[in-house]
Amino acid sequence: MKHFLTLSDLSAADLRALLDAAHARKTARAGRPKGAPDDDAALAGHTLAMIFEKSSTRTRFSFEQAMRQLGGSAIVATADQMQLGRGEPVKDTARVLSRYVDAVLLRVNSHDTLAEFAEHATVPIVNGLSDYNHPCQIVADLMTLEERGLTLEGARLAWIGDGNNVAMSFVNAAALAGYTLVVASPKGYRLPEADVARAREAGAAIEIVDDPDAAAAGADALVTDCFVSMGDLDYEERVAALSPFALDEDRLAKAATGATVLHCLPAYRGQEITDGVIEGPQSAVWDEAENRLHAQKAILSWCLMD
Repeated sequence: MKHFLTLSDLSAADLRALLDAAHARKTARAGRPKGAPDDDAALAGHTLAMIFEKSSTRTRFSFEQAMRQLGGSAIVATADQMQLGRGEPVKDTARVLSRYVDAVLLRVNSHDTLAEFAEHATVPIVNGLSDYNHPCQIVADLMTLEERGLTLEGARLAWIGDGNNVAMSFVNAAALAGYTLVVASPKGYRLPEADVARAREAGAAIEIVDDPDAAAAGADALVTDCFVSMGDLDYEERVAALSPFALDEDRLAKAATGATVLHCLPAYRGQEITDGVIEGPQSAVWDEAENRLHAQKAILSWCLMD
């Protein structure tokens, strides 16, 4: 049994296998109706439970469609539709659902909930997002960069903005994929130093800088995210602190020629990114969003088949 909780739990070979599988499954579906199953229907007869404590567009639709294309099925519920929302212990829910389904996806407020669920479940648990990280997103992001012709080994990726859960997953994948990650965030919104130190000990090349222009300079990809995430209550403070780190045309011009722009969405144009950048020719945001589907299929197959 394999859980998918954080990329730091994987080996470089695991990540490479996931990316290869995602590319292959996307190629194999060219021209096929989106609801039609894959030829191999690899997860026929399998059911995925999907539990959401937070709102979702891409995670929900991509995972539910992923199971359909893999020949399986999905059961979706929000926490407040379950006894979990009334205080049933996480460990009890994990034990019960393990008797009903083949895997469970959770999108949770606290990573501790995810860890406790995995501790007591007897089926694979997939992290659909937690306050600590968002590993499914990064598999899709790395897949998208490879589609754009970037060799990850030796590449220079720049994260500009809030040192949030998505940024942390880029940190966790750095040693596995071999890229250098440059992170520019204002004071008070930086990645936890202990997590960065652990990644460096594992072989990750990570640079923490104060200047967003220095981060962008020569980068092969520029990555950002919204400045105010779900659950953040300090909207005005966040926008004020992070506004100098917005991704605009001038900042993009400092990157390597043809650098790719990524944003995991939802995007707030005029705040963390300009309309001209997200709609421009260097933006791979829509391919990135589509690739969530193909990446989820690779992740589910890895958890349940390999």
